Amino acid sequence: MSNMTASLRKLGSSDLEVYPLSLGGNVFGWTADETQSFAVLDAYTAAGGNFIDTADSYSAWVEGHVGGESETIIGNWLKARGNRADVVIATKVSQHPDFQGLTAANIKAAADASLRRLGTDHIDLYYTHFDKPEVPVEEIIGALDELVKAGKVRHIAASNISAERLEASLAFSDREGLARYVALQPHYNLVSRDTYEGDLQNLAEREGLAAVPYFALASGFLTGKYRPGTTVRSARAEGAAKHAQTERGRKVLTALDEIAAAHEAPVATVALSWLASQPTITAPIASARTVEQLPALVGVDQLRLTEEEVGRLTEASA
Repeated sequence: MSNMTASLRKLGSSDLEVYPLSLGGNVFGWTADETQSFAVLDAYTAAGGNFIDTADSYSAWVEGHVGGESETIIGNWLKARGNRADVVIATKVSQHPDFQGLTAANIKAAADASLRRLGTDHIDLYYTHFDKPEVPVEEIIGALDELVKAGKVRHIAASNISAERLEASLAFSDREGLARYVALQPHYNLVSRDTYEGDLQNLAEREGLAAVPYFALASGFLTGKYRPGTTVRSARAEGAAKHAQTERGRKVLTALDEIAAAHEAPVATVALSWLASQPTITAPIASARTVEQLPALVGVDQLRLTEEEVGRLTEASA
């Protein structure tokens, strides 16, 4: 099996070893039904992938959905394949319609609900989805630590959070000897660099946190299929199309096209490889609605950009 050759990377200071492309579960139960989702999950693991990212709120934004649809599909897949021990499951708390926020009581209730939907007794990586500054970091870390001590969560992480709150959280964990964030999931890609670069990235580097960036392909813009003057029928077309109108977006596409041609690789693979080459980045997250979309994503495992190519993309996206 190709799993033996996949290059796994250590996730920060944790004992988790993850594939360099995390599979985004936001499409499961949304634009991909259960059958399609199973096919994508099967193809991803067949390629050596083992790092699946979801959230308790996926896909509550869809009419008629209640949140938890993605976790439920992943849980059904884990049960059908009997492979729970082979995959690293990451999910998140704070956004589910029934479990809003990060109070201690909510974190514990939401975790139990996620465990039920996933059909498992533990979550490998549990993220606070969006920080809630009105809740003291002591309360958040305290609740997460209880989940770790109970064996329900292996490691904890933070998604959308400020450098200040992240620093305060780490300091509290260190001072009290409690579970400590091992990873960070920021919004970061070639056309959105401002949120992560600077304070957050410096802090992650200093504290040994692994970064697992979401929107790694800018809602599909960095696949190259959304071009100025083209229309694409897709649930995410609007989010992607706005980048095509910017000078930065156009410069980035030009550089991506040329480097992709040089490597005979898909544009998406090059965009992901740029991310993977940045300091602190362990595994970008990208989602696939169909099996056909997957090779461009898992290609990041093999593609190595030259220093010059990385620099060129950095410059084009400045």
